[in-house]
Amino acid sequence: MAPDAGRVKLNKKFASKIGAELAILDKERPAQQVAEIGYVIGDVRGKTAVIVDDMIDTAGTLCAAAKTVKEAGAEKVYAAATHAVFSGAAFENLRNSELQEIVVTDTIPIQAGLPDNVRVLPCAELLTDSIQRIFVDDSVSEVFEGENQLF
Repeated sequence: MAPDAGRVKLNKKFASKIGAELAILDKERPAQQVAEIGYVIGDVRGKTAVIVDDMIDTAGTLCAAAKTVKEAGAEKVYAAATHAVFSGAAFENLRNSELQEIVVTDTIPIQAGLPDNVRVLPCAELLTDSIQRIFVDDSVSEVFEGENQLF
């Protein structure tokens, strides 16, 4: 699931990598820090949806997206994001959401009280390897299987 038009390219590549179909959420921002989820573009009925984004802040938009996807017929909804900002009511929002599991990395320190449906993947080894390769003028793309990013 691409959470908005700006994430279609990344999510299309991810879907292709795992052999899945792409669906897109129609999201608009009528004001700063306000997002409205309109509808799902694509068929999610009876499927497991994975919403992939760059960051989760308050999780309000993500939770609204998950609810919209469930209402469109998805059996289960998961989310993945690189940066877990988790500000404001993020923990409460995620805890009470339609999301089965949310997977994030530890690029930002995670505060105590993490909801049970959030899994944090460490990225220190990946960053260390990348920095080491830059320092010795080696290929960083090898870290990402010959690409400049995984997807």
